Amino acid sequence: MIFEYYTKFFEIFITGFASLYIFIYLIMSIISFWGIKVYNNAKYTIRDEVLVKSNDLLGVSIVAPAFNEELTIIYNVRSLLSLNYPTFEVIIINDGSTDRTLEKLIEEFELTKVDFFYESKIQTQPVRGHYKSTNPVYSKLLVVDKENGKSKADASNAGVNSAKYPLFICTDVDCILRNDTIMKLAKPFMTSKNRVIAVGAPIRVSNSCEVKDGFMVKVHYPSNWWASFQELEYIRSFLLGRMAWSRINGLLLVSGGLGMFDKEIAIKAGGYFHKSFGEDMELITRMRKLMYEKKEKFEIKYIPESLCWTEVPATLTVFLRQRVRWGRGLIQTLSLHKNMFFNPKYGKTAFLILPYFFLFEFLVPILEVLGLLSLLFAFVFLDFSLVYFLKATSIVYFFYLVITLLSVLWDELYYGHYSSARELLHLLAKAMIEPIVYHPFNVFASIKGYIHFFSGKKAKWGNMQRQGFETKKKKENEKPVIV
Repeated sequence: MIFEYYTKFFEIFITGFASLYIFIYLIMSIISFWGIKVYNNAKYTIRDEVLVKSNDLLGVSIVAPAFNEELTIIYNVRSLLSLNYPTFEVIIINDGSTDRTLEKLIEEFELTKVDFFYESKIQTQPVRGHYKSTNPVYSKLLVVDKENGKSKADASNAGVNSAKYPLFICTDVDCILRNDTIMKLAKPFMTSKNRVIAVGAPIRVSNSCEVKDGFMVKVHYPSNWWASFQELEYIRSFLLGRMAWSRINGLLLVSGGLGMFDKEIAIKAGGYFHKSFGEDMELITRMRKLMYEKKEKFEIKYIPESLCWTEVPATLTVFLRQRVRWGRGLIQTLSLHKNMFFNPKYGKTAFLILPYFFLFEFLVPILEVLGLLSLLFAFVFLDFSLVYFLKATSIVYFFYLVITLLSVLWDELYYGHYSSARELLHLLAKAMIEPIVYHPFNVFASIKGYIHFFSGKKAKWGNMQRQGFETKKKKENEKPVIV
């Protein structure tokens, strides 16, 4: 009898929870679509070329950690140096590489070790030296050589300590940035009424894209099975979820692959936490907390334009390793800042943002597993309502599918990234099977990450094992395009 009561209670609970989740996601989708429309209508109000010539132009430091990147480091640095912005610098942090990364940088860019006033405002592993070019052509390049810190956070902090400009972009050295990325991200800092402390933008999948010498030649939909689902996932989460949070000034995550930050606030907040498995989300949480405590109005903005392409895991092993780390990073951040929950001092972060992430990011994978176990138990031991299960599942599936399809079509309507209609149709087809063949692996990885966190298991970051870019389809004389 007790099992029947449990099953009935769980059925009612899941129905209510799923209904609330669908309702919230529907509201977020409406806010996102409206926000994208407003952004595209307003982005020409203050033109980029006007800001470039104004006295309000802010300098930007690009911080890019590198560990054992000797095969592509030269192309990567040349790509970053070619970005279009009047006042910027590129800071490459050699994070204790054991290959010839530093040597190749020294040789290619004519670097020499220089006396550099380095103030360790954020604690990192020891910095061994700073290198500048003797060639004026590479005057914007600064290379920081440091001991390995076993995390991107430690390397990024050394770059932030070395930065001379008030804004900094944190990215990965292998990311391919659109030519106008700096201007797009810096614009809100210069035009918003309140103080902007961070700006993010969508990241797209570069697997199968055609890249030459660090420059994007042509964008393709990923042919790899795992990468293709991640492209779909990125479109939905970046265009819908984060755009909606941005419109209500509720962003809690600016991707580590591409984000611009107010250096002063980032340093006062303590920089990236080197022991965090979700250092990007954890930093934003601390920056929000700092601004509340300062009682200063602030904004975290989001640009709904794809400015960055990066390679994502192409094998199940690497994919699971990444998602386990993400799951662990989520619960770690929520645990570290549990004192902010429902604390009036922290405004909407305390009463809306953190509870949402707990209920609909952390708790959902657990409920999905409990639901599956309850379903199996009811099927074996109780009078199971197959009709109810099919109805509930169909409603959730079709809502999920409609939201995903709208995201893809909306993105293609405004930005049209793909080279052919066939690639777009392939993406839409993948959307139909994503909940069945891809989503379960995400749930598994999240649960595993939670278990690792609560058990205190030591974790290794591991190697991304990058596959490299598509080159076979390119002609030798084909020129890179400005993406």
